[in-house]
Amino acid sequence: MAIPKYDESSIKSLEWNEHIRTRPGMYIGKLGDGQSPDDGIYVLVKEIIDNSIDEFVMGAGRRIEIEIAEHSARVRDYGRGIPLGKVVECVSKINTGGKYDSEAFQKSVGLNGVGTKAVNALSSYFCVVSHRDGKCKKAEFKLGKLVKEYPEKPSNERNGTEVYFEPDKDIFKNFRFLPAYMEERIWNYAYLNTGLSLNLNGKIYESQKGLFDLLSNQIKDSARYPVIHCKGKDIEIALTHGEFYGEHYFSFVNGQHTTQGGTHQAAFREGVVKGVRDFFKKDFDPSDIRNYIIAAVSIRIQEPVFESQTKTKLGSTTLTPGGAALRSWMVDFIAREIDNYLHKNPDTAKAIQEQIAKNERERKDIAGIRKLANERAKKAAIHNPKLRDCKVHLVDLKNERKNETMIFITEGDSASGSITTARDVQTQAVFSLRGKPMNTFGESRKVVYENKELNLLQHALDIENGLENLRYNKVIVATDADVDGMHIRLLMVSFFLQFFPELVEQEHLYILQTPLFRVRNKKETIYCYNENERDIAQAKLGTNSETTRFKGLGEIDPEEFGLFIGDNMRLESVIMPQEANIQKMLEYYMGDNIPQRTEHVINNLRADAVAEL
Repeated sequence: MAIPKYDESSIKSLEWNEHIRTRPGMYIGKLGDGQSPDDGIYVLVKEIIDNSIDEFVMGAGRRIEIEIAEHSARVRDYGRGIPLGKVVECVSKINTGGKYDSEAFQKSVGLNGVGTKAVNALSSYFCVVSHRDGKCKKAEFKLGKLVKEYPEKPSNERNGTEVYFEPDKDIFKNFRFLPAYMEERIWNYAYLNTGLSLNLNGKIYESQKGLFDLLSNQIKDSARYPVIHCKGKDIEIALTHGEFYGEHYFSFVNGQHTTQGGTHQAAFREGVVKGVRDFFKKDFDPSDIRNYIIAAVSIRIQEPVFESQTKTKLGSTTLTPGGAALRSWMVDFIAREIDNYLHKNPDTAKAIQEQIAKNERERKDIAGIRKLANERAKKAAIHNPKLRDCKVHLVDLKNERKNETMIFITEGDSASGSITTARDVQTQAVFSLRGKPMNTFGESRKVVYENKELNLLQHALDIENGLENLRYNKVIVATDADVDGMHIRLLMVSFFLQFFPELVEQEHLYILQTPLFRVRNKKETIYCYNENERDIAQAKLGTNSETTRFKGLGEIDPEEFGLFIGDNMRLESVIMPQEANIQKMLEYYMGDNIPQRTEHVINNLRADAVAEL
């Protein structure tokens, strides 16, 4: 094999904006078209809002205006405004910003000075205006490059910064903003910043009681006892027990929603156990204390360290670089506050004791069958025909590719075979289902151990005792796009929501989108995921093109399949809206109310679908 040429011409130097545009996923996560709440276009808006939130935290500005249109966004805060002489540099020069001065922004999220620059580089048009002390400064950019810098001029507006941008359609294909997807983020900003008013497209978001409001809105009438709410310097917690199995957490660091938890969430869990044990003076099993818990925790620390630019998991172990331990600080505070609260509220203490007793009975009730099922699973795992494992796992702490790990849950041997042949064996695993899994709604945890397939699946993921040992960063349901495939998707999502809701809450569960059509001529092949894309492709390639409709994943050639599970893979996150009630949702979609569901389907049929009937 010829050795590739490697000389001075092989060495490339990229401008800051070119590097961001070449590797956008490093800065904003997945790109997407706006159909999923975690698509990159929403991260762009978040990066700008984060700067405005930092101004509020510093005591400057109590209102933020946000306008979201289909293809643009505008954010106006009433903080101090960017110093006029540094407006251009602050939005276009990497490692430039006020957040490196720890006196000004000691507990900010965006300490790396990249967020706004990433928005600028990934926008076809970006405009920033700073109003400060009766003057204003404006600058316009295209793809991160300055196109016009206006001279300073007098301003009658209040101090603050306004940013308007239009994401680049060459990077965000066929995108459009769905303002409803911003609502959960905006509510979180309100909960974490009491006294702040956010205006999203004319709707006001405010909170007076912080995490107490967040939890109260989540649980509504399903709490076992009134929400325990405690605040201290740089820490706030709220917790209760609900009606749904597992542990449910909303964790935040410096205002950032850490959907995948981290060191602070682990410390919170430990602190709750210690506080309850200290009060009752009993060595309760930790799972009996935490099962059915729903809680929120927010901390502010100096220079937080996250595992990625999208900041979904905290890695910091200290309050300040080289300072006091984060874990001991949190555990001590939480244990002390819970102990004090229970002494003052005996009714709540009694309710918690009853909940612990109930959890203990449930745990012991399934202990026998759990032991037998685990033994069978361990034997099967040695030669488990359902699992084609990968070589890297999420728990491989030192492996740089651990966050790329994923497992595809497929239906049938043919689809599993195609994915297995096409996959990256380093990071992609495959678990094969045999037909349709059972509907687990209304069943007890026993069913997970009694059903061989579900038990093997929970062991493949290693989530029996929570997500600490989760082996894959992405759990992907990969089924056909027909009625049976959709049914299997629904059954699998219901299973995870019923028994492992934290897998969904921490945004590990996805649906694989595979093409329905292939349109090709002698020169070009286009894969289409819906009828609209098919029509566009047919028009582009002309009348001599050939169109193939894939009826199932097993019909796609393994060589082709590699195109759909690689860099251009289309994944749809399974995300629960913050106001959603899991129990009521499962009751509606998976319960016995068939007439209601039938009426819902009929009333929501698309006009074109009705015409085809």
